[in-house]
Amino acid sequence: MTDTPGPLEYLRRWPIRAWLVVVIVYLYAPLVTLMAFSFNASKRNIVWRGFTLDWYRAAFADQDLIVAFGNSLTIALISTVVSVALGALTALLLWRFRFPAKALLEGALGLPIVVPEICMGVAMLVFFTQVMPWPTSLAWPLNLGAIIISHISFSFSFVAIVIRGRLASFNRELEEAAKDLGAGEWRIFWDVLVPHMQPGLIAGALLAFTLSLDDFVITFFTSGPDTTTFPVKVYSMVRFSVTPEVNAASTILIVLTVALTAFALKISGGTVAAVEAGEGL
Repeated sequence: MTDTPGPLEYLRRWPIRAWLVVVIVYLYAPLVTLMAFSFNASKRNIVWRGFTLDWYRAAFADQDLIVAFGNSLTIALISTVVSVALGALTALLLWRFRFPAKALLEGALGLPIVVPEICMGVAMLVFFTQVMPWPTSLAWPLNLGAIIISHISFSFSFVAIVIRGRLASFNRELEEAAKDLGAGEWRIFWDVLVPHMQPGLIAGALLAFTLSLDDFVITFFTSGPDTTTFPVKVYSMVRFSVTPEVNAASTILIVLTVALTAFALKISGGTVAAVEAGEGL
């Protein structure tokens, strides 16, 4: 027998449901509008003239846009790998060890998160022009080094915080049991700690990849004429006019981000279930 909510229960719930609908519409209506008008046959976004795929053909035929998209993917992949490695080691350091400068390091770890992005962009611009000028004549992808370093500098902090939160739930008795069975430090790290950290590693990697792929402000200050990324290219296109081709390019990025998020969440959910099952044995 199931408990069916009565009329009074529905009356109590409808304000919450109405508020939820308003919030969802407020958040997603602009994205839905952008995606819908990417199929508009008219060059003017304010007038609907019919359905067409011409703007997607134009976006895929735009070589500059394709190169910018390739640069963004390359930067995001490299910065994600390095950020996950640095973030995991930093989180492990702050979780396991005690040292005099621990509070200072924890505070410095949060700086890239709380400092305005425009300040980070200006700081990176000064650093790569005055302190360590990065050559722009290097072969691809080495010419993207300044942007990659900039993205790593703020991405790994997010990764470290996510992984450290995951380590907070670690049962240290598992580590002690592994030592009693004769496992060394490296064996404990790879066979005990890493499986427990894996959901955090996946979530941190997804966060770092998304932040890098979508970043505009810091990239704008550190990119050059031959290192244009997808967000910077879209911005240069919007400066002249918001055409359906811009909407189509933005829709492609949105679909890619959503697909990667769904894929990572699926993997992360399966990993969490496997880890929890293993810890329950």
